[in-house]
Amino acid sequence: MPLITRFAYLEVKDKKQEEGDELKEVCLQAFESFVRRCPKEISSHVPTITNVCLKYLSYDPNYNYDSDGMDDEDMEMDNEEEEADTDGSYSDDDDMKREENVKVDIFNAYIALLKQTRTVVGSGGTGGCDNSLEYSNNISTIVREQVPSIVKSLHKQLREKSIKTRQSCFSLLSELVSVLPGALTEHISNLIPGVLYSLSDKNSSSNMKIDTLAFVNIVLKNHSPDVFHKHIHILLPAVINAVSDSFYKITSEALLVLTQITKIIRPFEGNINTNFNFVPFIKPIYEATFVKLKAADIDQEVKERAITCMGQIVYTFGDHMQSELQVSLPLLLDRLRNEITRLTCVKAITKIASSQFKLNLNPILPEAFPVLASFLRKNQRALKLSSLLLIDTLVKNYSEYLSPETIGIILNEVPPLINESDLHISQLTLNMLTSLIRSHLAFLAIIPQTILPEALVLVRSPLLQGSALNAMLEFFQAIVQNSFPGLDYEELVARLTQPITQPNRNQTLHKQAFHSIAKCMSAISIIEERRAIAGVQQLLSDIRARRDSDTIQVNIQVFALLAVGEIGKTIDLSSVKDLKDVIMESFNSTSEEVKSSASFCLGSVSVGNLEQYLPFVLSEIQNRQKRQYLLLHSLKEIISCQSANPQTIQVLEPHLDSVWKLLLNHCECPEEGTRNVVAECLGKLTLIDPTNLLPRLQQYLRSESPLARSTVVTAMKFTISDQPQKIDSLLRTSIGDFLKTLQDPDINVRRVALVAFNSAAHNKPLLIRDLLDSILPQLYNETKVRKELIREVEMGPFKHTVDDGLDIRKAAFECMYTLLDSCLDRIDIFEFLNHVEDGLRDHYDIKMLTYLMLVRLSTLCPSAVLQRLEGLVEPLKSTCIAKVKANAVKQEFEKQDELKRSAMRAFLALLAVPDADKNILMTDFLAQIKSTQDLSVLYDTIQKDSTVTNDMPMDCN
Repeated sequence: MPLITRFAYLEVKDKKQEEGDELKEVCLQAFESFVRRCPKEISSHVPTITNVCLKYLSYDPNYNYDSDGMDDEDMEMDNEEEEADTDGSYSDDDDMKREENVKVDIFNAYIALLKQTRTVVGSGGTGGCDNSLEYSNNISTIVREQVPSIVKSLHKQLREKSIKTRQSCFSLLSELVSVLPGALTEHISNLIPGVLYSLSDKNSSSNMKIDTLAFVNIVLKNHSPDVFHKHIHILLPAVINAVSDSFYKITSEALLVLTQITKIIRPFEGNINTNFNFVPFIKPIYEATFVKLKAADIDQEVKERAITCMGQIVYTFGDHMQSELQVSLPLLLDRLRNEITRLTCVKAITKIASSQFKLNLNPILPEAFPVLASFLRKNQRALKLSSLLLIDTLVKNYSEYLSPETIGIILNEVPPLINESDLHISQLTLNMLTSLIRSHLAFLAIIPQTILPEALVLVRSPLLQGSALNAMLEFFQAIVQNSFPGLDYEELVARLTQPITQPNRNQTLHKQAFHSIAKCMSAISIIEERRAIAGVQQLLSDIRARRDSDTIQVNIQVFALLAVGEIGKTIDLSSVKDLKDVIMESFNSTSEEVKSSASFCLGSVSVGNLEQYLPFVLSEIQNRQKRQYLLLHSLKEIISCQSANPQTIQVLEPHLDSVWKLLLNHCECPEEGTRNVVAECLGKLTLIDPTNLLPRLQQYLRSESPLARSTVVTAMKFTISDQPQKIDSLLRTSIGDFLKTLQDPDINVRRVALVAFNSAAHNKPLLIRDLLDSILPQLYNETKVRKELIREVEMGPFKHTVDDGLDIRKAAFECMYTLLDSCLDRIDIFEFLNHVEDGLRDHYDIKMLTYLMLVRLSTLCPSAVLQRLEGLVEPLKSTCIAKVKANAVKQEFEKQDELKRSAMRAFLALLAVPDADKNILMTDFLAQIKSTQDLSVLYDTIQKDSTVTNDMPMDCN
């Protein structure tokens, strides 16, 4: 660009310093505009601009750099005069015109660099990729090496009178600690004087003190406790003095610091051994906090932080505070009854109740339980969650305080909490009930009557899974283990299975419910092996008495097979007569559900006795062609269960070779479903012994069969998505070969390669970041519509167009969308936008993906989007104004309506880009929308929905 050349000319030729400085400043501002608005066009000039900027960072407008016109004699005279006046040296300290804002700008620039560093260091620590991890470590090392010089420089700045300078110092140090926790370990002594000065200086503003306290808090959190022990006697008085400050924000921030100091002077976490004498500090910390805790007329934030701080104090020093507890605990109870402090108080008491010192809470518990029970019916989710956690903690640690009346009060509030509308609340409720059952059996007759029915309803929910389901299993186990009157094992089994054996004709049981009920039956059966064996025998009789034409009988068989499988995972069932024959006979059922359940059952039972069952499963796979798909699912179940932990892996290892060979023999199966199961098994097996098996998998990439190549590439997808980082270094060296199949001549191989690439980009982006330069052209190539893949199929009197390239295009655009989240910095965004524009004119499925991309792009790189608005708006406009033929079927109307809604969302996202409203195409289309009734209604609806979503408060609990 001519302007850059002109700038270089000015550096050399400009004679009038003031005029030159002004022109240079304008040039620098112009460069900034170019970089912001024309990133692609300016990219080749960025090194030149960077060099110019680096040079003028140290430029001093008060120093005469213009010495070109002076001859040697003049220079000698000037030097002699200067030597007489200044002893021959120029010092920045002599320049009284230094501006504070220059320092602040320098601080802000370095802070910005640290923030970028935090992103690099943070991502580099979680992928295991050699190059990226090495780069991350190099950045960390560079920053760490600068720490001594930074602290040395800031040591003096922290004692300056300038408040702006000191605030910038603390901001920089805070960011530094966030990037490198523990970085200031050797320099705390140098920083303490500056901290004390800012906290005690009468001229320090409120904001200065708040920033100082915030810095102290972050430093305390990010360093080992023993680093501060020798400074506590100096630091603590200043913090306590800040607690008593008249400005509530200073008090609030100081209470946060005091809470952190409490943690570090007697640390319990991290197995830190210390001989530090903390006792002398208990009284001043307690008294400073207690004053704020008992005050009634203080700010809400101070009240909450005083409660939190007191909770930490009692948790940490409770064994030294017998007399203080008699005063502070009733005060916490009073705050518990207060609506505006109750949530914070619940959390504080939970902390106290979990103390290792088993403190005497008798002064508050009899009155606290009814209050906590009342919180369970409040319409405040965070309060319910925290209250349930507190009650559970109290039941576990203070069960002696629970009377039958108290338990009754709590249990009366429980039934409405057990439902599918909030599984987290249900989970915590079940955890609390399990704790109650195990400690207070005699008082819990209400559980079978009012609570168990709600639990049985939840078991049938298709939403029940994960930790909530595990809580349900423990709840049922506790019931059986504690032998409730009238609710023994047989009765509970009967009530669990009633929806299956005696179904309600008006309600269909979801497929997931069969699995959940089977897990529950297994959980209560395996408590006693004798009972489990008897239960399996009964279930086998249910399977034998099958009538495939009877829906109820089919459901009973499905459930029985699932339950036998769940029990067989834990208990060896090889002693059960005819078990194997009954399972194999179920493979002949005419019901797909029964056959699928039999497959699961065989695999799960094999886990209980691998030596006996695995050879049988492998033999059946080899010899039973018609059952291969189902038997491979059984094998997949075995591999999934056995690869869960080191102990089970050790049991499977002797069979790895035989399993591996069998799977490779079936990787060319013409049925895609079978190949996918084989691929999943191969991928999971590879994780067990990656050093040996990954190269063997890699060898099959050279197979002449496209089916085999597609199978091993899919196997790589499962290897990546299962997440163990220990094999990432091996994946790093091999993933390039797998992704070379993006150039495979077979379209199906390329499609599965894109799916594997998408998995890598989503789960482990650091594996593929350095390969993007070679992969992206291949990816973009698959976004193109290929006419040779479009064909017409005659369906009776009609002709139907089939696009065989649609699936691979969808896979390509899905990869592009994933890359926006994981690898945006490695993408030429303008080239990327070229293909997004093409996608806006493609098939329905592709359009929907590109609309989502536009919404993301408008936020991530608005300046690039702004430059391409013309190409983006036109296809959106075409979609929004398109009309469906009058004789179209209902489905076409629905698809077009959804397209319009998505296109309008994308348009709204573009409209939010800064300066987009100045684009004439945008303004014309907006005017057309507002003048067209149906578009105007759609626009207003989507805009309202977006506003509600953005304004909706987040419940962080």
